[in-house]
Amino acid sequence: MTETIFRNARIVLADEVITGSVQVEDGLIKSIDSGDVHAGEDLDGDYLIAGLVELHTDHLENHYRPRPGVFWDPLAALHAHDAQIAGSGITTVFDAVRIGSDVDLPDMLEHADLLVKAVRAGRAGGWLRAEHFIHLRCELPSHDVVAHFDALAHDPSTRMASVMDHTPGQRQFRSLADYKRFYSKQMGSDPAAMQAYIDARQVEHDRYSAANRKAIVERAHKMGLALASHDDATIAHVEEAEADGVAIAEFPTTLEAAAAAHDAGLAILMGAPNVVRGKSHSGNISATDLVEAGLLDILSSDYVPFALLQAAFLMPHRVAGLSLPKALATVTRNPALAAGLTDRGEIAPGKRADLVRVAGNMALPVVRGVWREGNRVS
Repeated sequence: MTETIFRNARIVLADEVITGSVQVEDGLIKSIDSGDVHAGEDLDGDYLIAGLVELHTDHLENHYRPRPGVFWDPLAALHAHDAQIAGSGITTVFDAVRIGSDVDLPDMLEHADLLVKAVRAGRAGGWLRAEHFIHLRCELPSHDVVAHFDALAHDPSTRMASVMDHTPGQRQFRSLADYKRFYSKQMGSDPAAMQAYIDARQVEHDRYSAANRKAIVERAHKMGLALASHDDATIAHVEEAEADGVAIAEFPTTLEAAAAAHDAGLAILMGAPNVVRGKSHSGNISATDLVEAGLLDILSSDYVPFALLQAAFLMPHRVAGLSLPKALATVTRNPALAAGLTDRGEIAPGKRADLVRVAGNMALPVVRGVWREGNRVS
């Protein structure tokens, strides 16, 4: 039996913040006491919060492909990613892996397979700081996305899938003018070339998207994967997600879509960088606006790992009446429940001792220690 006691901490519980101690035994939280009643590790009045749960981060792919055409060793990329994830207070992470080939990456399965195998190796080797799962980002207009799903979804580390469609004129970029403006630096300013690219993508959408969505949704349900719909923009999109049995609405782009998702009982996920910056990078609805409307359940770090903790501590400053426990629930308890992980996500007896010591002020929290199942990992 191993036991650790954290004392003199501001402990963020589900509904309140207390000053006291947390007793950990064999990787689980044994007891929580107010006041200074135990000897143990003195946290000097710092916050003690539950380990963060991240459902959708592209950061592993960014380490694997740090520049266009440059691919890093997948295990080294995972190691660097894991260190930054844990250092940001994230103890459970769903690494988003894109599947479905396109003109830029015609051999997508090769790259996705390398990343999934790296995560499997890290889990088996016991050297990962955070607990890593795979989130398959299924690009529906791709001709081979279902084959990629079949190749990777049965891996034990795969626990979540999202159905998405980045076709110009759809969802995230309903406005073709906005799409052209956003991608002009990456794709060049030749109008004819840009239009030819858009036309080709729209043909693929018409040919593949509907059938691929049906196939992947059916497979995900049979396998018990958590299922998300990406970039819903209209009520019709949300009705489709509801009919498909989707549990999570990722990054709805409009207020009407978010409200419809809420009414349908979907958990609404938005990007933490959106909160930190105060706006969407692509000009869609602000996450803070959704918080104020009571329409946000989960935050995702998306492309900046530390944004998850920073946004949670910022939100009580940005939104009147929002408590720190409720803000932190968007990065701890709520994502854990949405992914079916009922053993973590809050500081409560019997839960996993995934814990983060946080100092600094509310605008810029500082991670001073991270424990996963009671073991120090950062």
